[in-house]
Amino acid sequence: MSKVKLALLGLVVAVFALGVTACGGDDDGDGDGEAPGEASFELTIGDLVPLTGDLSQFGPPGEKAADLAVEEASSALEEAGSDVTVTVNHADTETVPQAAQSAASQLVSDGATCLAGAWASANTIPVGRSVAARSQIPLISPASTSPEITELPDDGYVFRTAASDALQGFVLADAVEEAVGADALVSTAARNDAYGEGLINNFIAAWEEKGGEVTGPVLYDVEQASYNSEAGQIVEGNPDAYVIIDFEEPYNQVGAALARTGDFDPQNMFTADGLAFTELGETAVPPDSLDGASGTRPSTPQETEAATAFDELFSSAPGPGRQTFDAQNFDAVMLCILAAVAAGSNEGPAIQEQIQNVASAPGDQYDWTQLGDAITALQDGEDIDFEGVSGPLDLDDNGDPTVGFYETWTYQNGQLEVQDTVEFAAEE
Repeated sequence: MSKVKLALLGLVVAVFALGVTACGGDDDGDGDGEAPGEASFELTIGDLVPLTGDLSQFGPPGEKAADLAVEEASSALEEAGSDVTVTVNHADTETVPQAAQSAASQLVSDGATCLAGAWASANTIPVGRSVAARSQIPLISPASTSPEITELPDDGYVFRTAASDALQGFVLADAVEEAVGADALVSTAARNDAYGEGLINNFIAAWEEKGGEVTGPVLYDVEQASYNSEAGQIVEGNPDAYVIIDFEEPYNQVGAALARTGDFDPQNMFTADGLAFTELGETAVPPDSLDGASGTRPSTPQETEAATAFDELFSSAPGPGRQTFDAQNFDAVMLCILAAVAAGSNEGPAIQEQIQNVASAPGDQYDWTQLGDAITALQDGEDIDFEGVSGPLDLDDNGDPTVGFYETWTYQNGQLEVQDTVEFAAEE
């Protein structure tokens, strides 16, 4: 094609585009990129929660947190005089990758243009690739902490409100060092999936950086019929401590096998959020395989106005009590809403473009107790830096929080007791 024809073609395209714009294509009120203060649309959020399966202890509180976020946002939108309305639909991931993908696809088919979830990293990774990236629907996980997600080929559509286990590995190593000393021999083991392998490898790297030694890791399949062989490997060599990363299932079987060896003492065991239950008696895990163990889990800053108010809000509402990652799911839903308001749109790509902006500097800081003011600022075209219940958020270019807050905890007579709260920042 000649240069003249190319130039004429470019002119025709430009004139056509100008004509479409001049015809007022965004004046139909469908939420497709209007000015934030003039937008009128309904936003549907899809909430992917593990109501059954390995993480079912965490699902109902997470679902409740999402509902509370929508209730608070709806009141704030009305207070700000906005014509934006918000609804949330929940779907059970069953803590299974295939079920999570099906649930996400169904939520999108039902109109969701921003997704909170999934929880298990092994669920979020395929959902991010096959649903979020392909459908151009942002996915904000409150609980998937695998470092693998940082480099996930998701076209920028996967975000997190829980920090990567690249941070938690160091926090866990510090907790083990404080308890047994850096010269201890630590036996390491984990479920063989993105969460287990990712966290145990980051712990090992942090532990060896301290000069400590490890055996393992023993990585075990989550659907084995027996774990006797793995249990023997874990206790071999009389280690000073154990670091085992798992969920309720299959640790209920792994733990039973460890107890049968006669060489395992759960008081020498350290673990993480996947085995952090409010009460052991509410799980299928044998107490003699976990009671007395210690660990770490993502948490919230202590004594901030947002965290204190959220605890009061959650406790006063009917339904389940607090659990790990409920605050992170509250924050994930809030980011969906604030990004949509900032975009003046309920379209996935428009929301995706604003998530990092509303969660990070620059901009005036607001938390959920100032939600009406935050929405008003966005409607006026101002930047905001939303401070979550779970922390400052401050997402990097990979969609990861750059600061993590963690609790150290211990089981005492079957009850989880929090020992301390630790702040840990990613290296720049």
